[in-house]
Amino acid sequence: MRVAMISMHTSPLSQPGLGDAGGMNVYVLNTARHLARQGVEVDVFTRATRPSQGEVVAVEKNLRVVNIEAGPFDGLSKEELPTQLAAFARGMVAFNKKEHGEYDIIHSHYWLSGQVGWLLSELWEIPLIHTAHTLASVKNHHRSETDTPESEARRICEQQLVDNANVLVVNTAEETRDLVRHYDADASKIAVVAPGTDTTLFTPGTARNTEMSRRCLGIPLHAKVVAFVGRLQQFKGPQVLLEAVAALLARDPERNLRVIFCGGASGSSATTDQYHDMARKLGISHRVRFLEPRPPQELVSIYQAADIVAVPSYNESFGLVAIEAQASGTPVIAARVGGLPVAIAEGETGLLVDGHDPNDWADALAQLLDDDDSRIRMGQDAVAHASNFSWEATAAKLAEIYSDALTAQAEER
Repeated sequence: MRVAMISMHTSPLSQPGLGDAGGMNVYVLNTARHLARQGVEVDVFTRATRPSQGEVVAVEKNLRVVNIEAGPFDGLSKEELPTQLAAFARGMVAFNKKEHGEYDIIHSHYWLSGQVGWLLSELWEIPLIHTAHTLASVKNHHRSETDTPESEARRICEQQLVDNANVLVVNTAEETRDLVRHYDADASKIAVVAPGTDTTLFTPGTARNTEMSRRCLGIPLHAKVVAFVGRLQQFKGPQVLLEAVAALLARDPERNLRVIFCGGASGSSATTDQYHDMARKLGISHRVRFLEPRPPQELVSIYQAADIVAVPSYNESFGLVAIEAQASGTPVIAARVGGLPVAIAEGETGLLVDGHDPNDWADALAQLLDDDDSRIRMGQDAVAHASNFSWEATAAKLAEIYSDALTAQAEER
């Protein structure tokens, strides 16, 4: 089987946490890798952003990343990429013609890719599998008061994909309900496939890993540490954590607390400076460190150094950071939104907070920070919980969905 995956706006080889790269990049790369290892040939098509990338990058056996020229390499924001959908589709057609190959399935990721996939599925007469990752109506429903709403144009494009894709792949049952509620989706076309994590990489390691990680990061060994991993944008809620920490320290100024933010700014108006300034205005900048995004091989040390990982997002289709943290032996405090109640076993591997009131978050942080026995037990249980999610299982389920879609198409003809 040959699969054309489309991830137009961000390459699976890009560093997560920087710019538009995030959990979707991790998802695309890992599902593609494990599909390839299960014998499926996968080409991932993405927009070229540097001339030095080369057209084709051989990642491993059965897996290539194809960089399609569509518009200038630099200077286009994600919001401007709809102007390049035709150029990107044309580039995919030209590449396929040059290769003299045929694909059996198109699997598009995010609505921009979905629009290209919809066109090519008709042209090549093959099934379209679509994974939205985020949805405009859901983001607008959950967004903070200061966050910029998603456009009606995007919502219309997503509606077209919901109506025309052969299968809609989602991470959780909550996403199924979102599609039915906000897009009147046909539930029979929706397949729930849980993402995975790399439990050989994300691991608690030895008994001294926390100590060694803190030494490398320059964090006091006896401090309590809360970590935030992800893009610095309003929708991910870094401002919620900053305000919660300020409230916590206002209650107890002597609390030995440190906070790590690991990630880059994302969005047309977002900058890391606004979060640095916010920490300074709240009077907690001496307790907060901002780190640049790190590859997974280095990210594990952030999880190991932390006592708690906070995920205060306004919505998450699943929450890969939560699973990675738990696999590393660190309990999670997260917002009760989207797929996070699935990713976290409430009361067993972490806590869920209703809403985004900083005082509620301060209460949850204090509860776990001050209860060493419960926090340590949750960290131990978190490893076992995370082991239930594997990329091998995710890829196997996707391969099954692809086969079923091909069978259904053959029966219709």
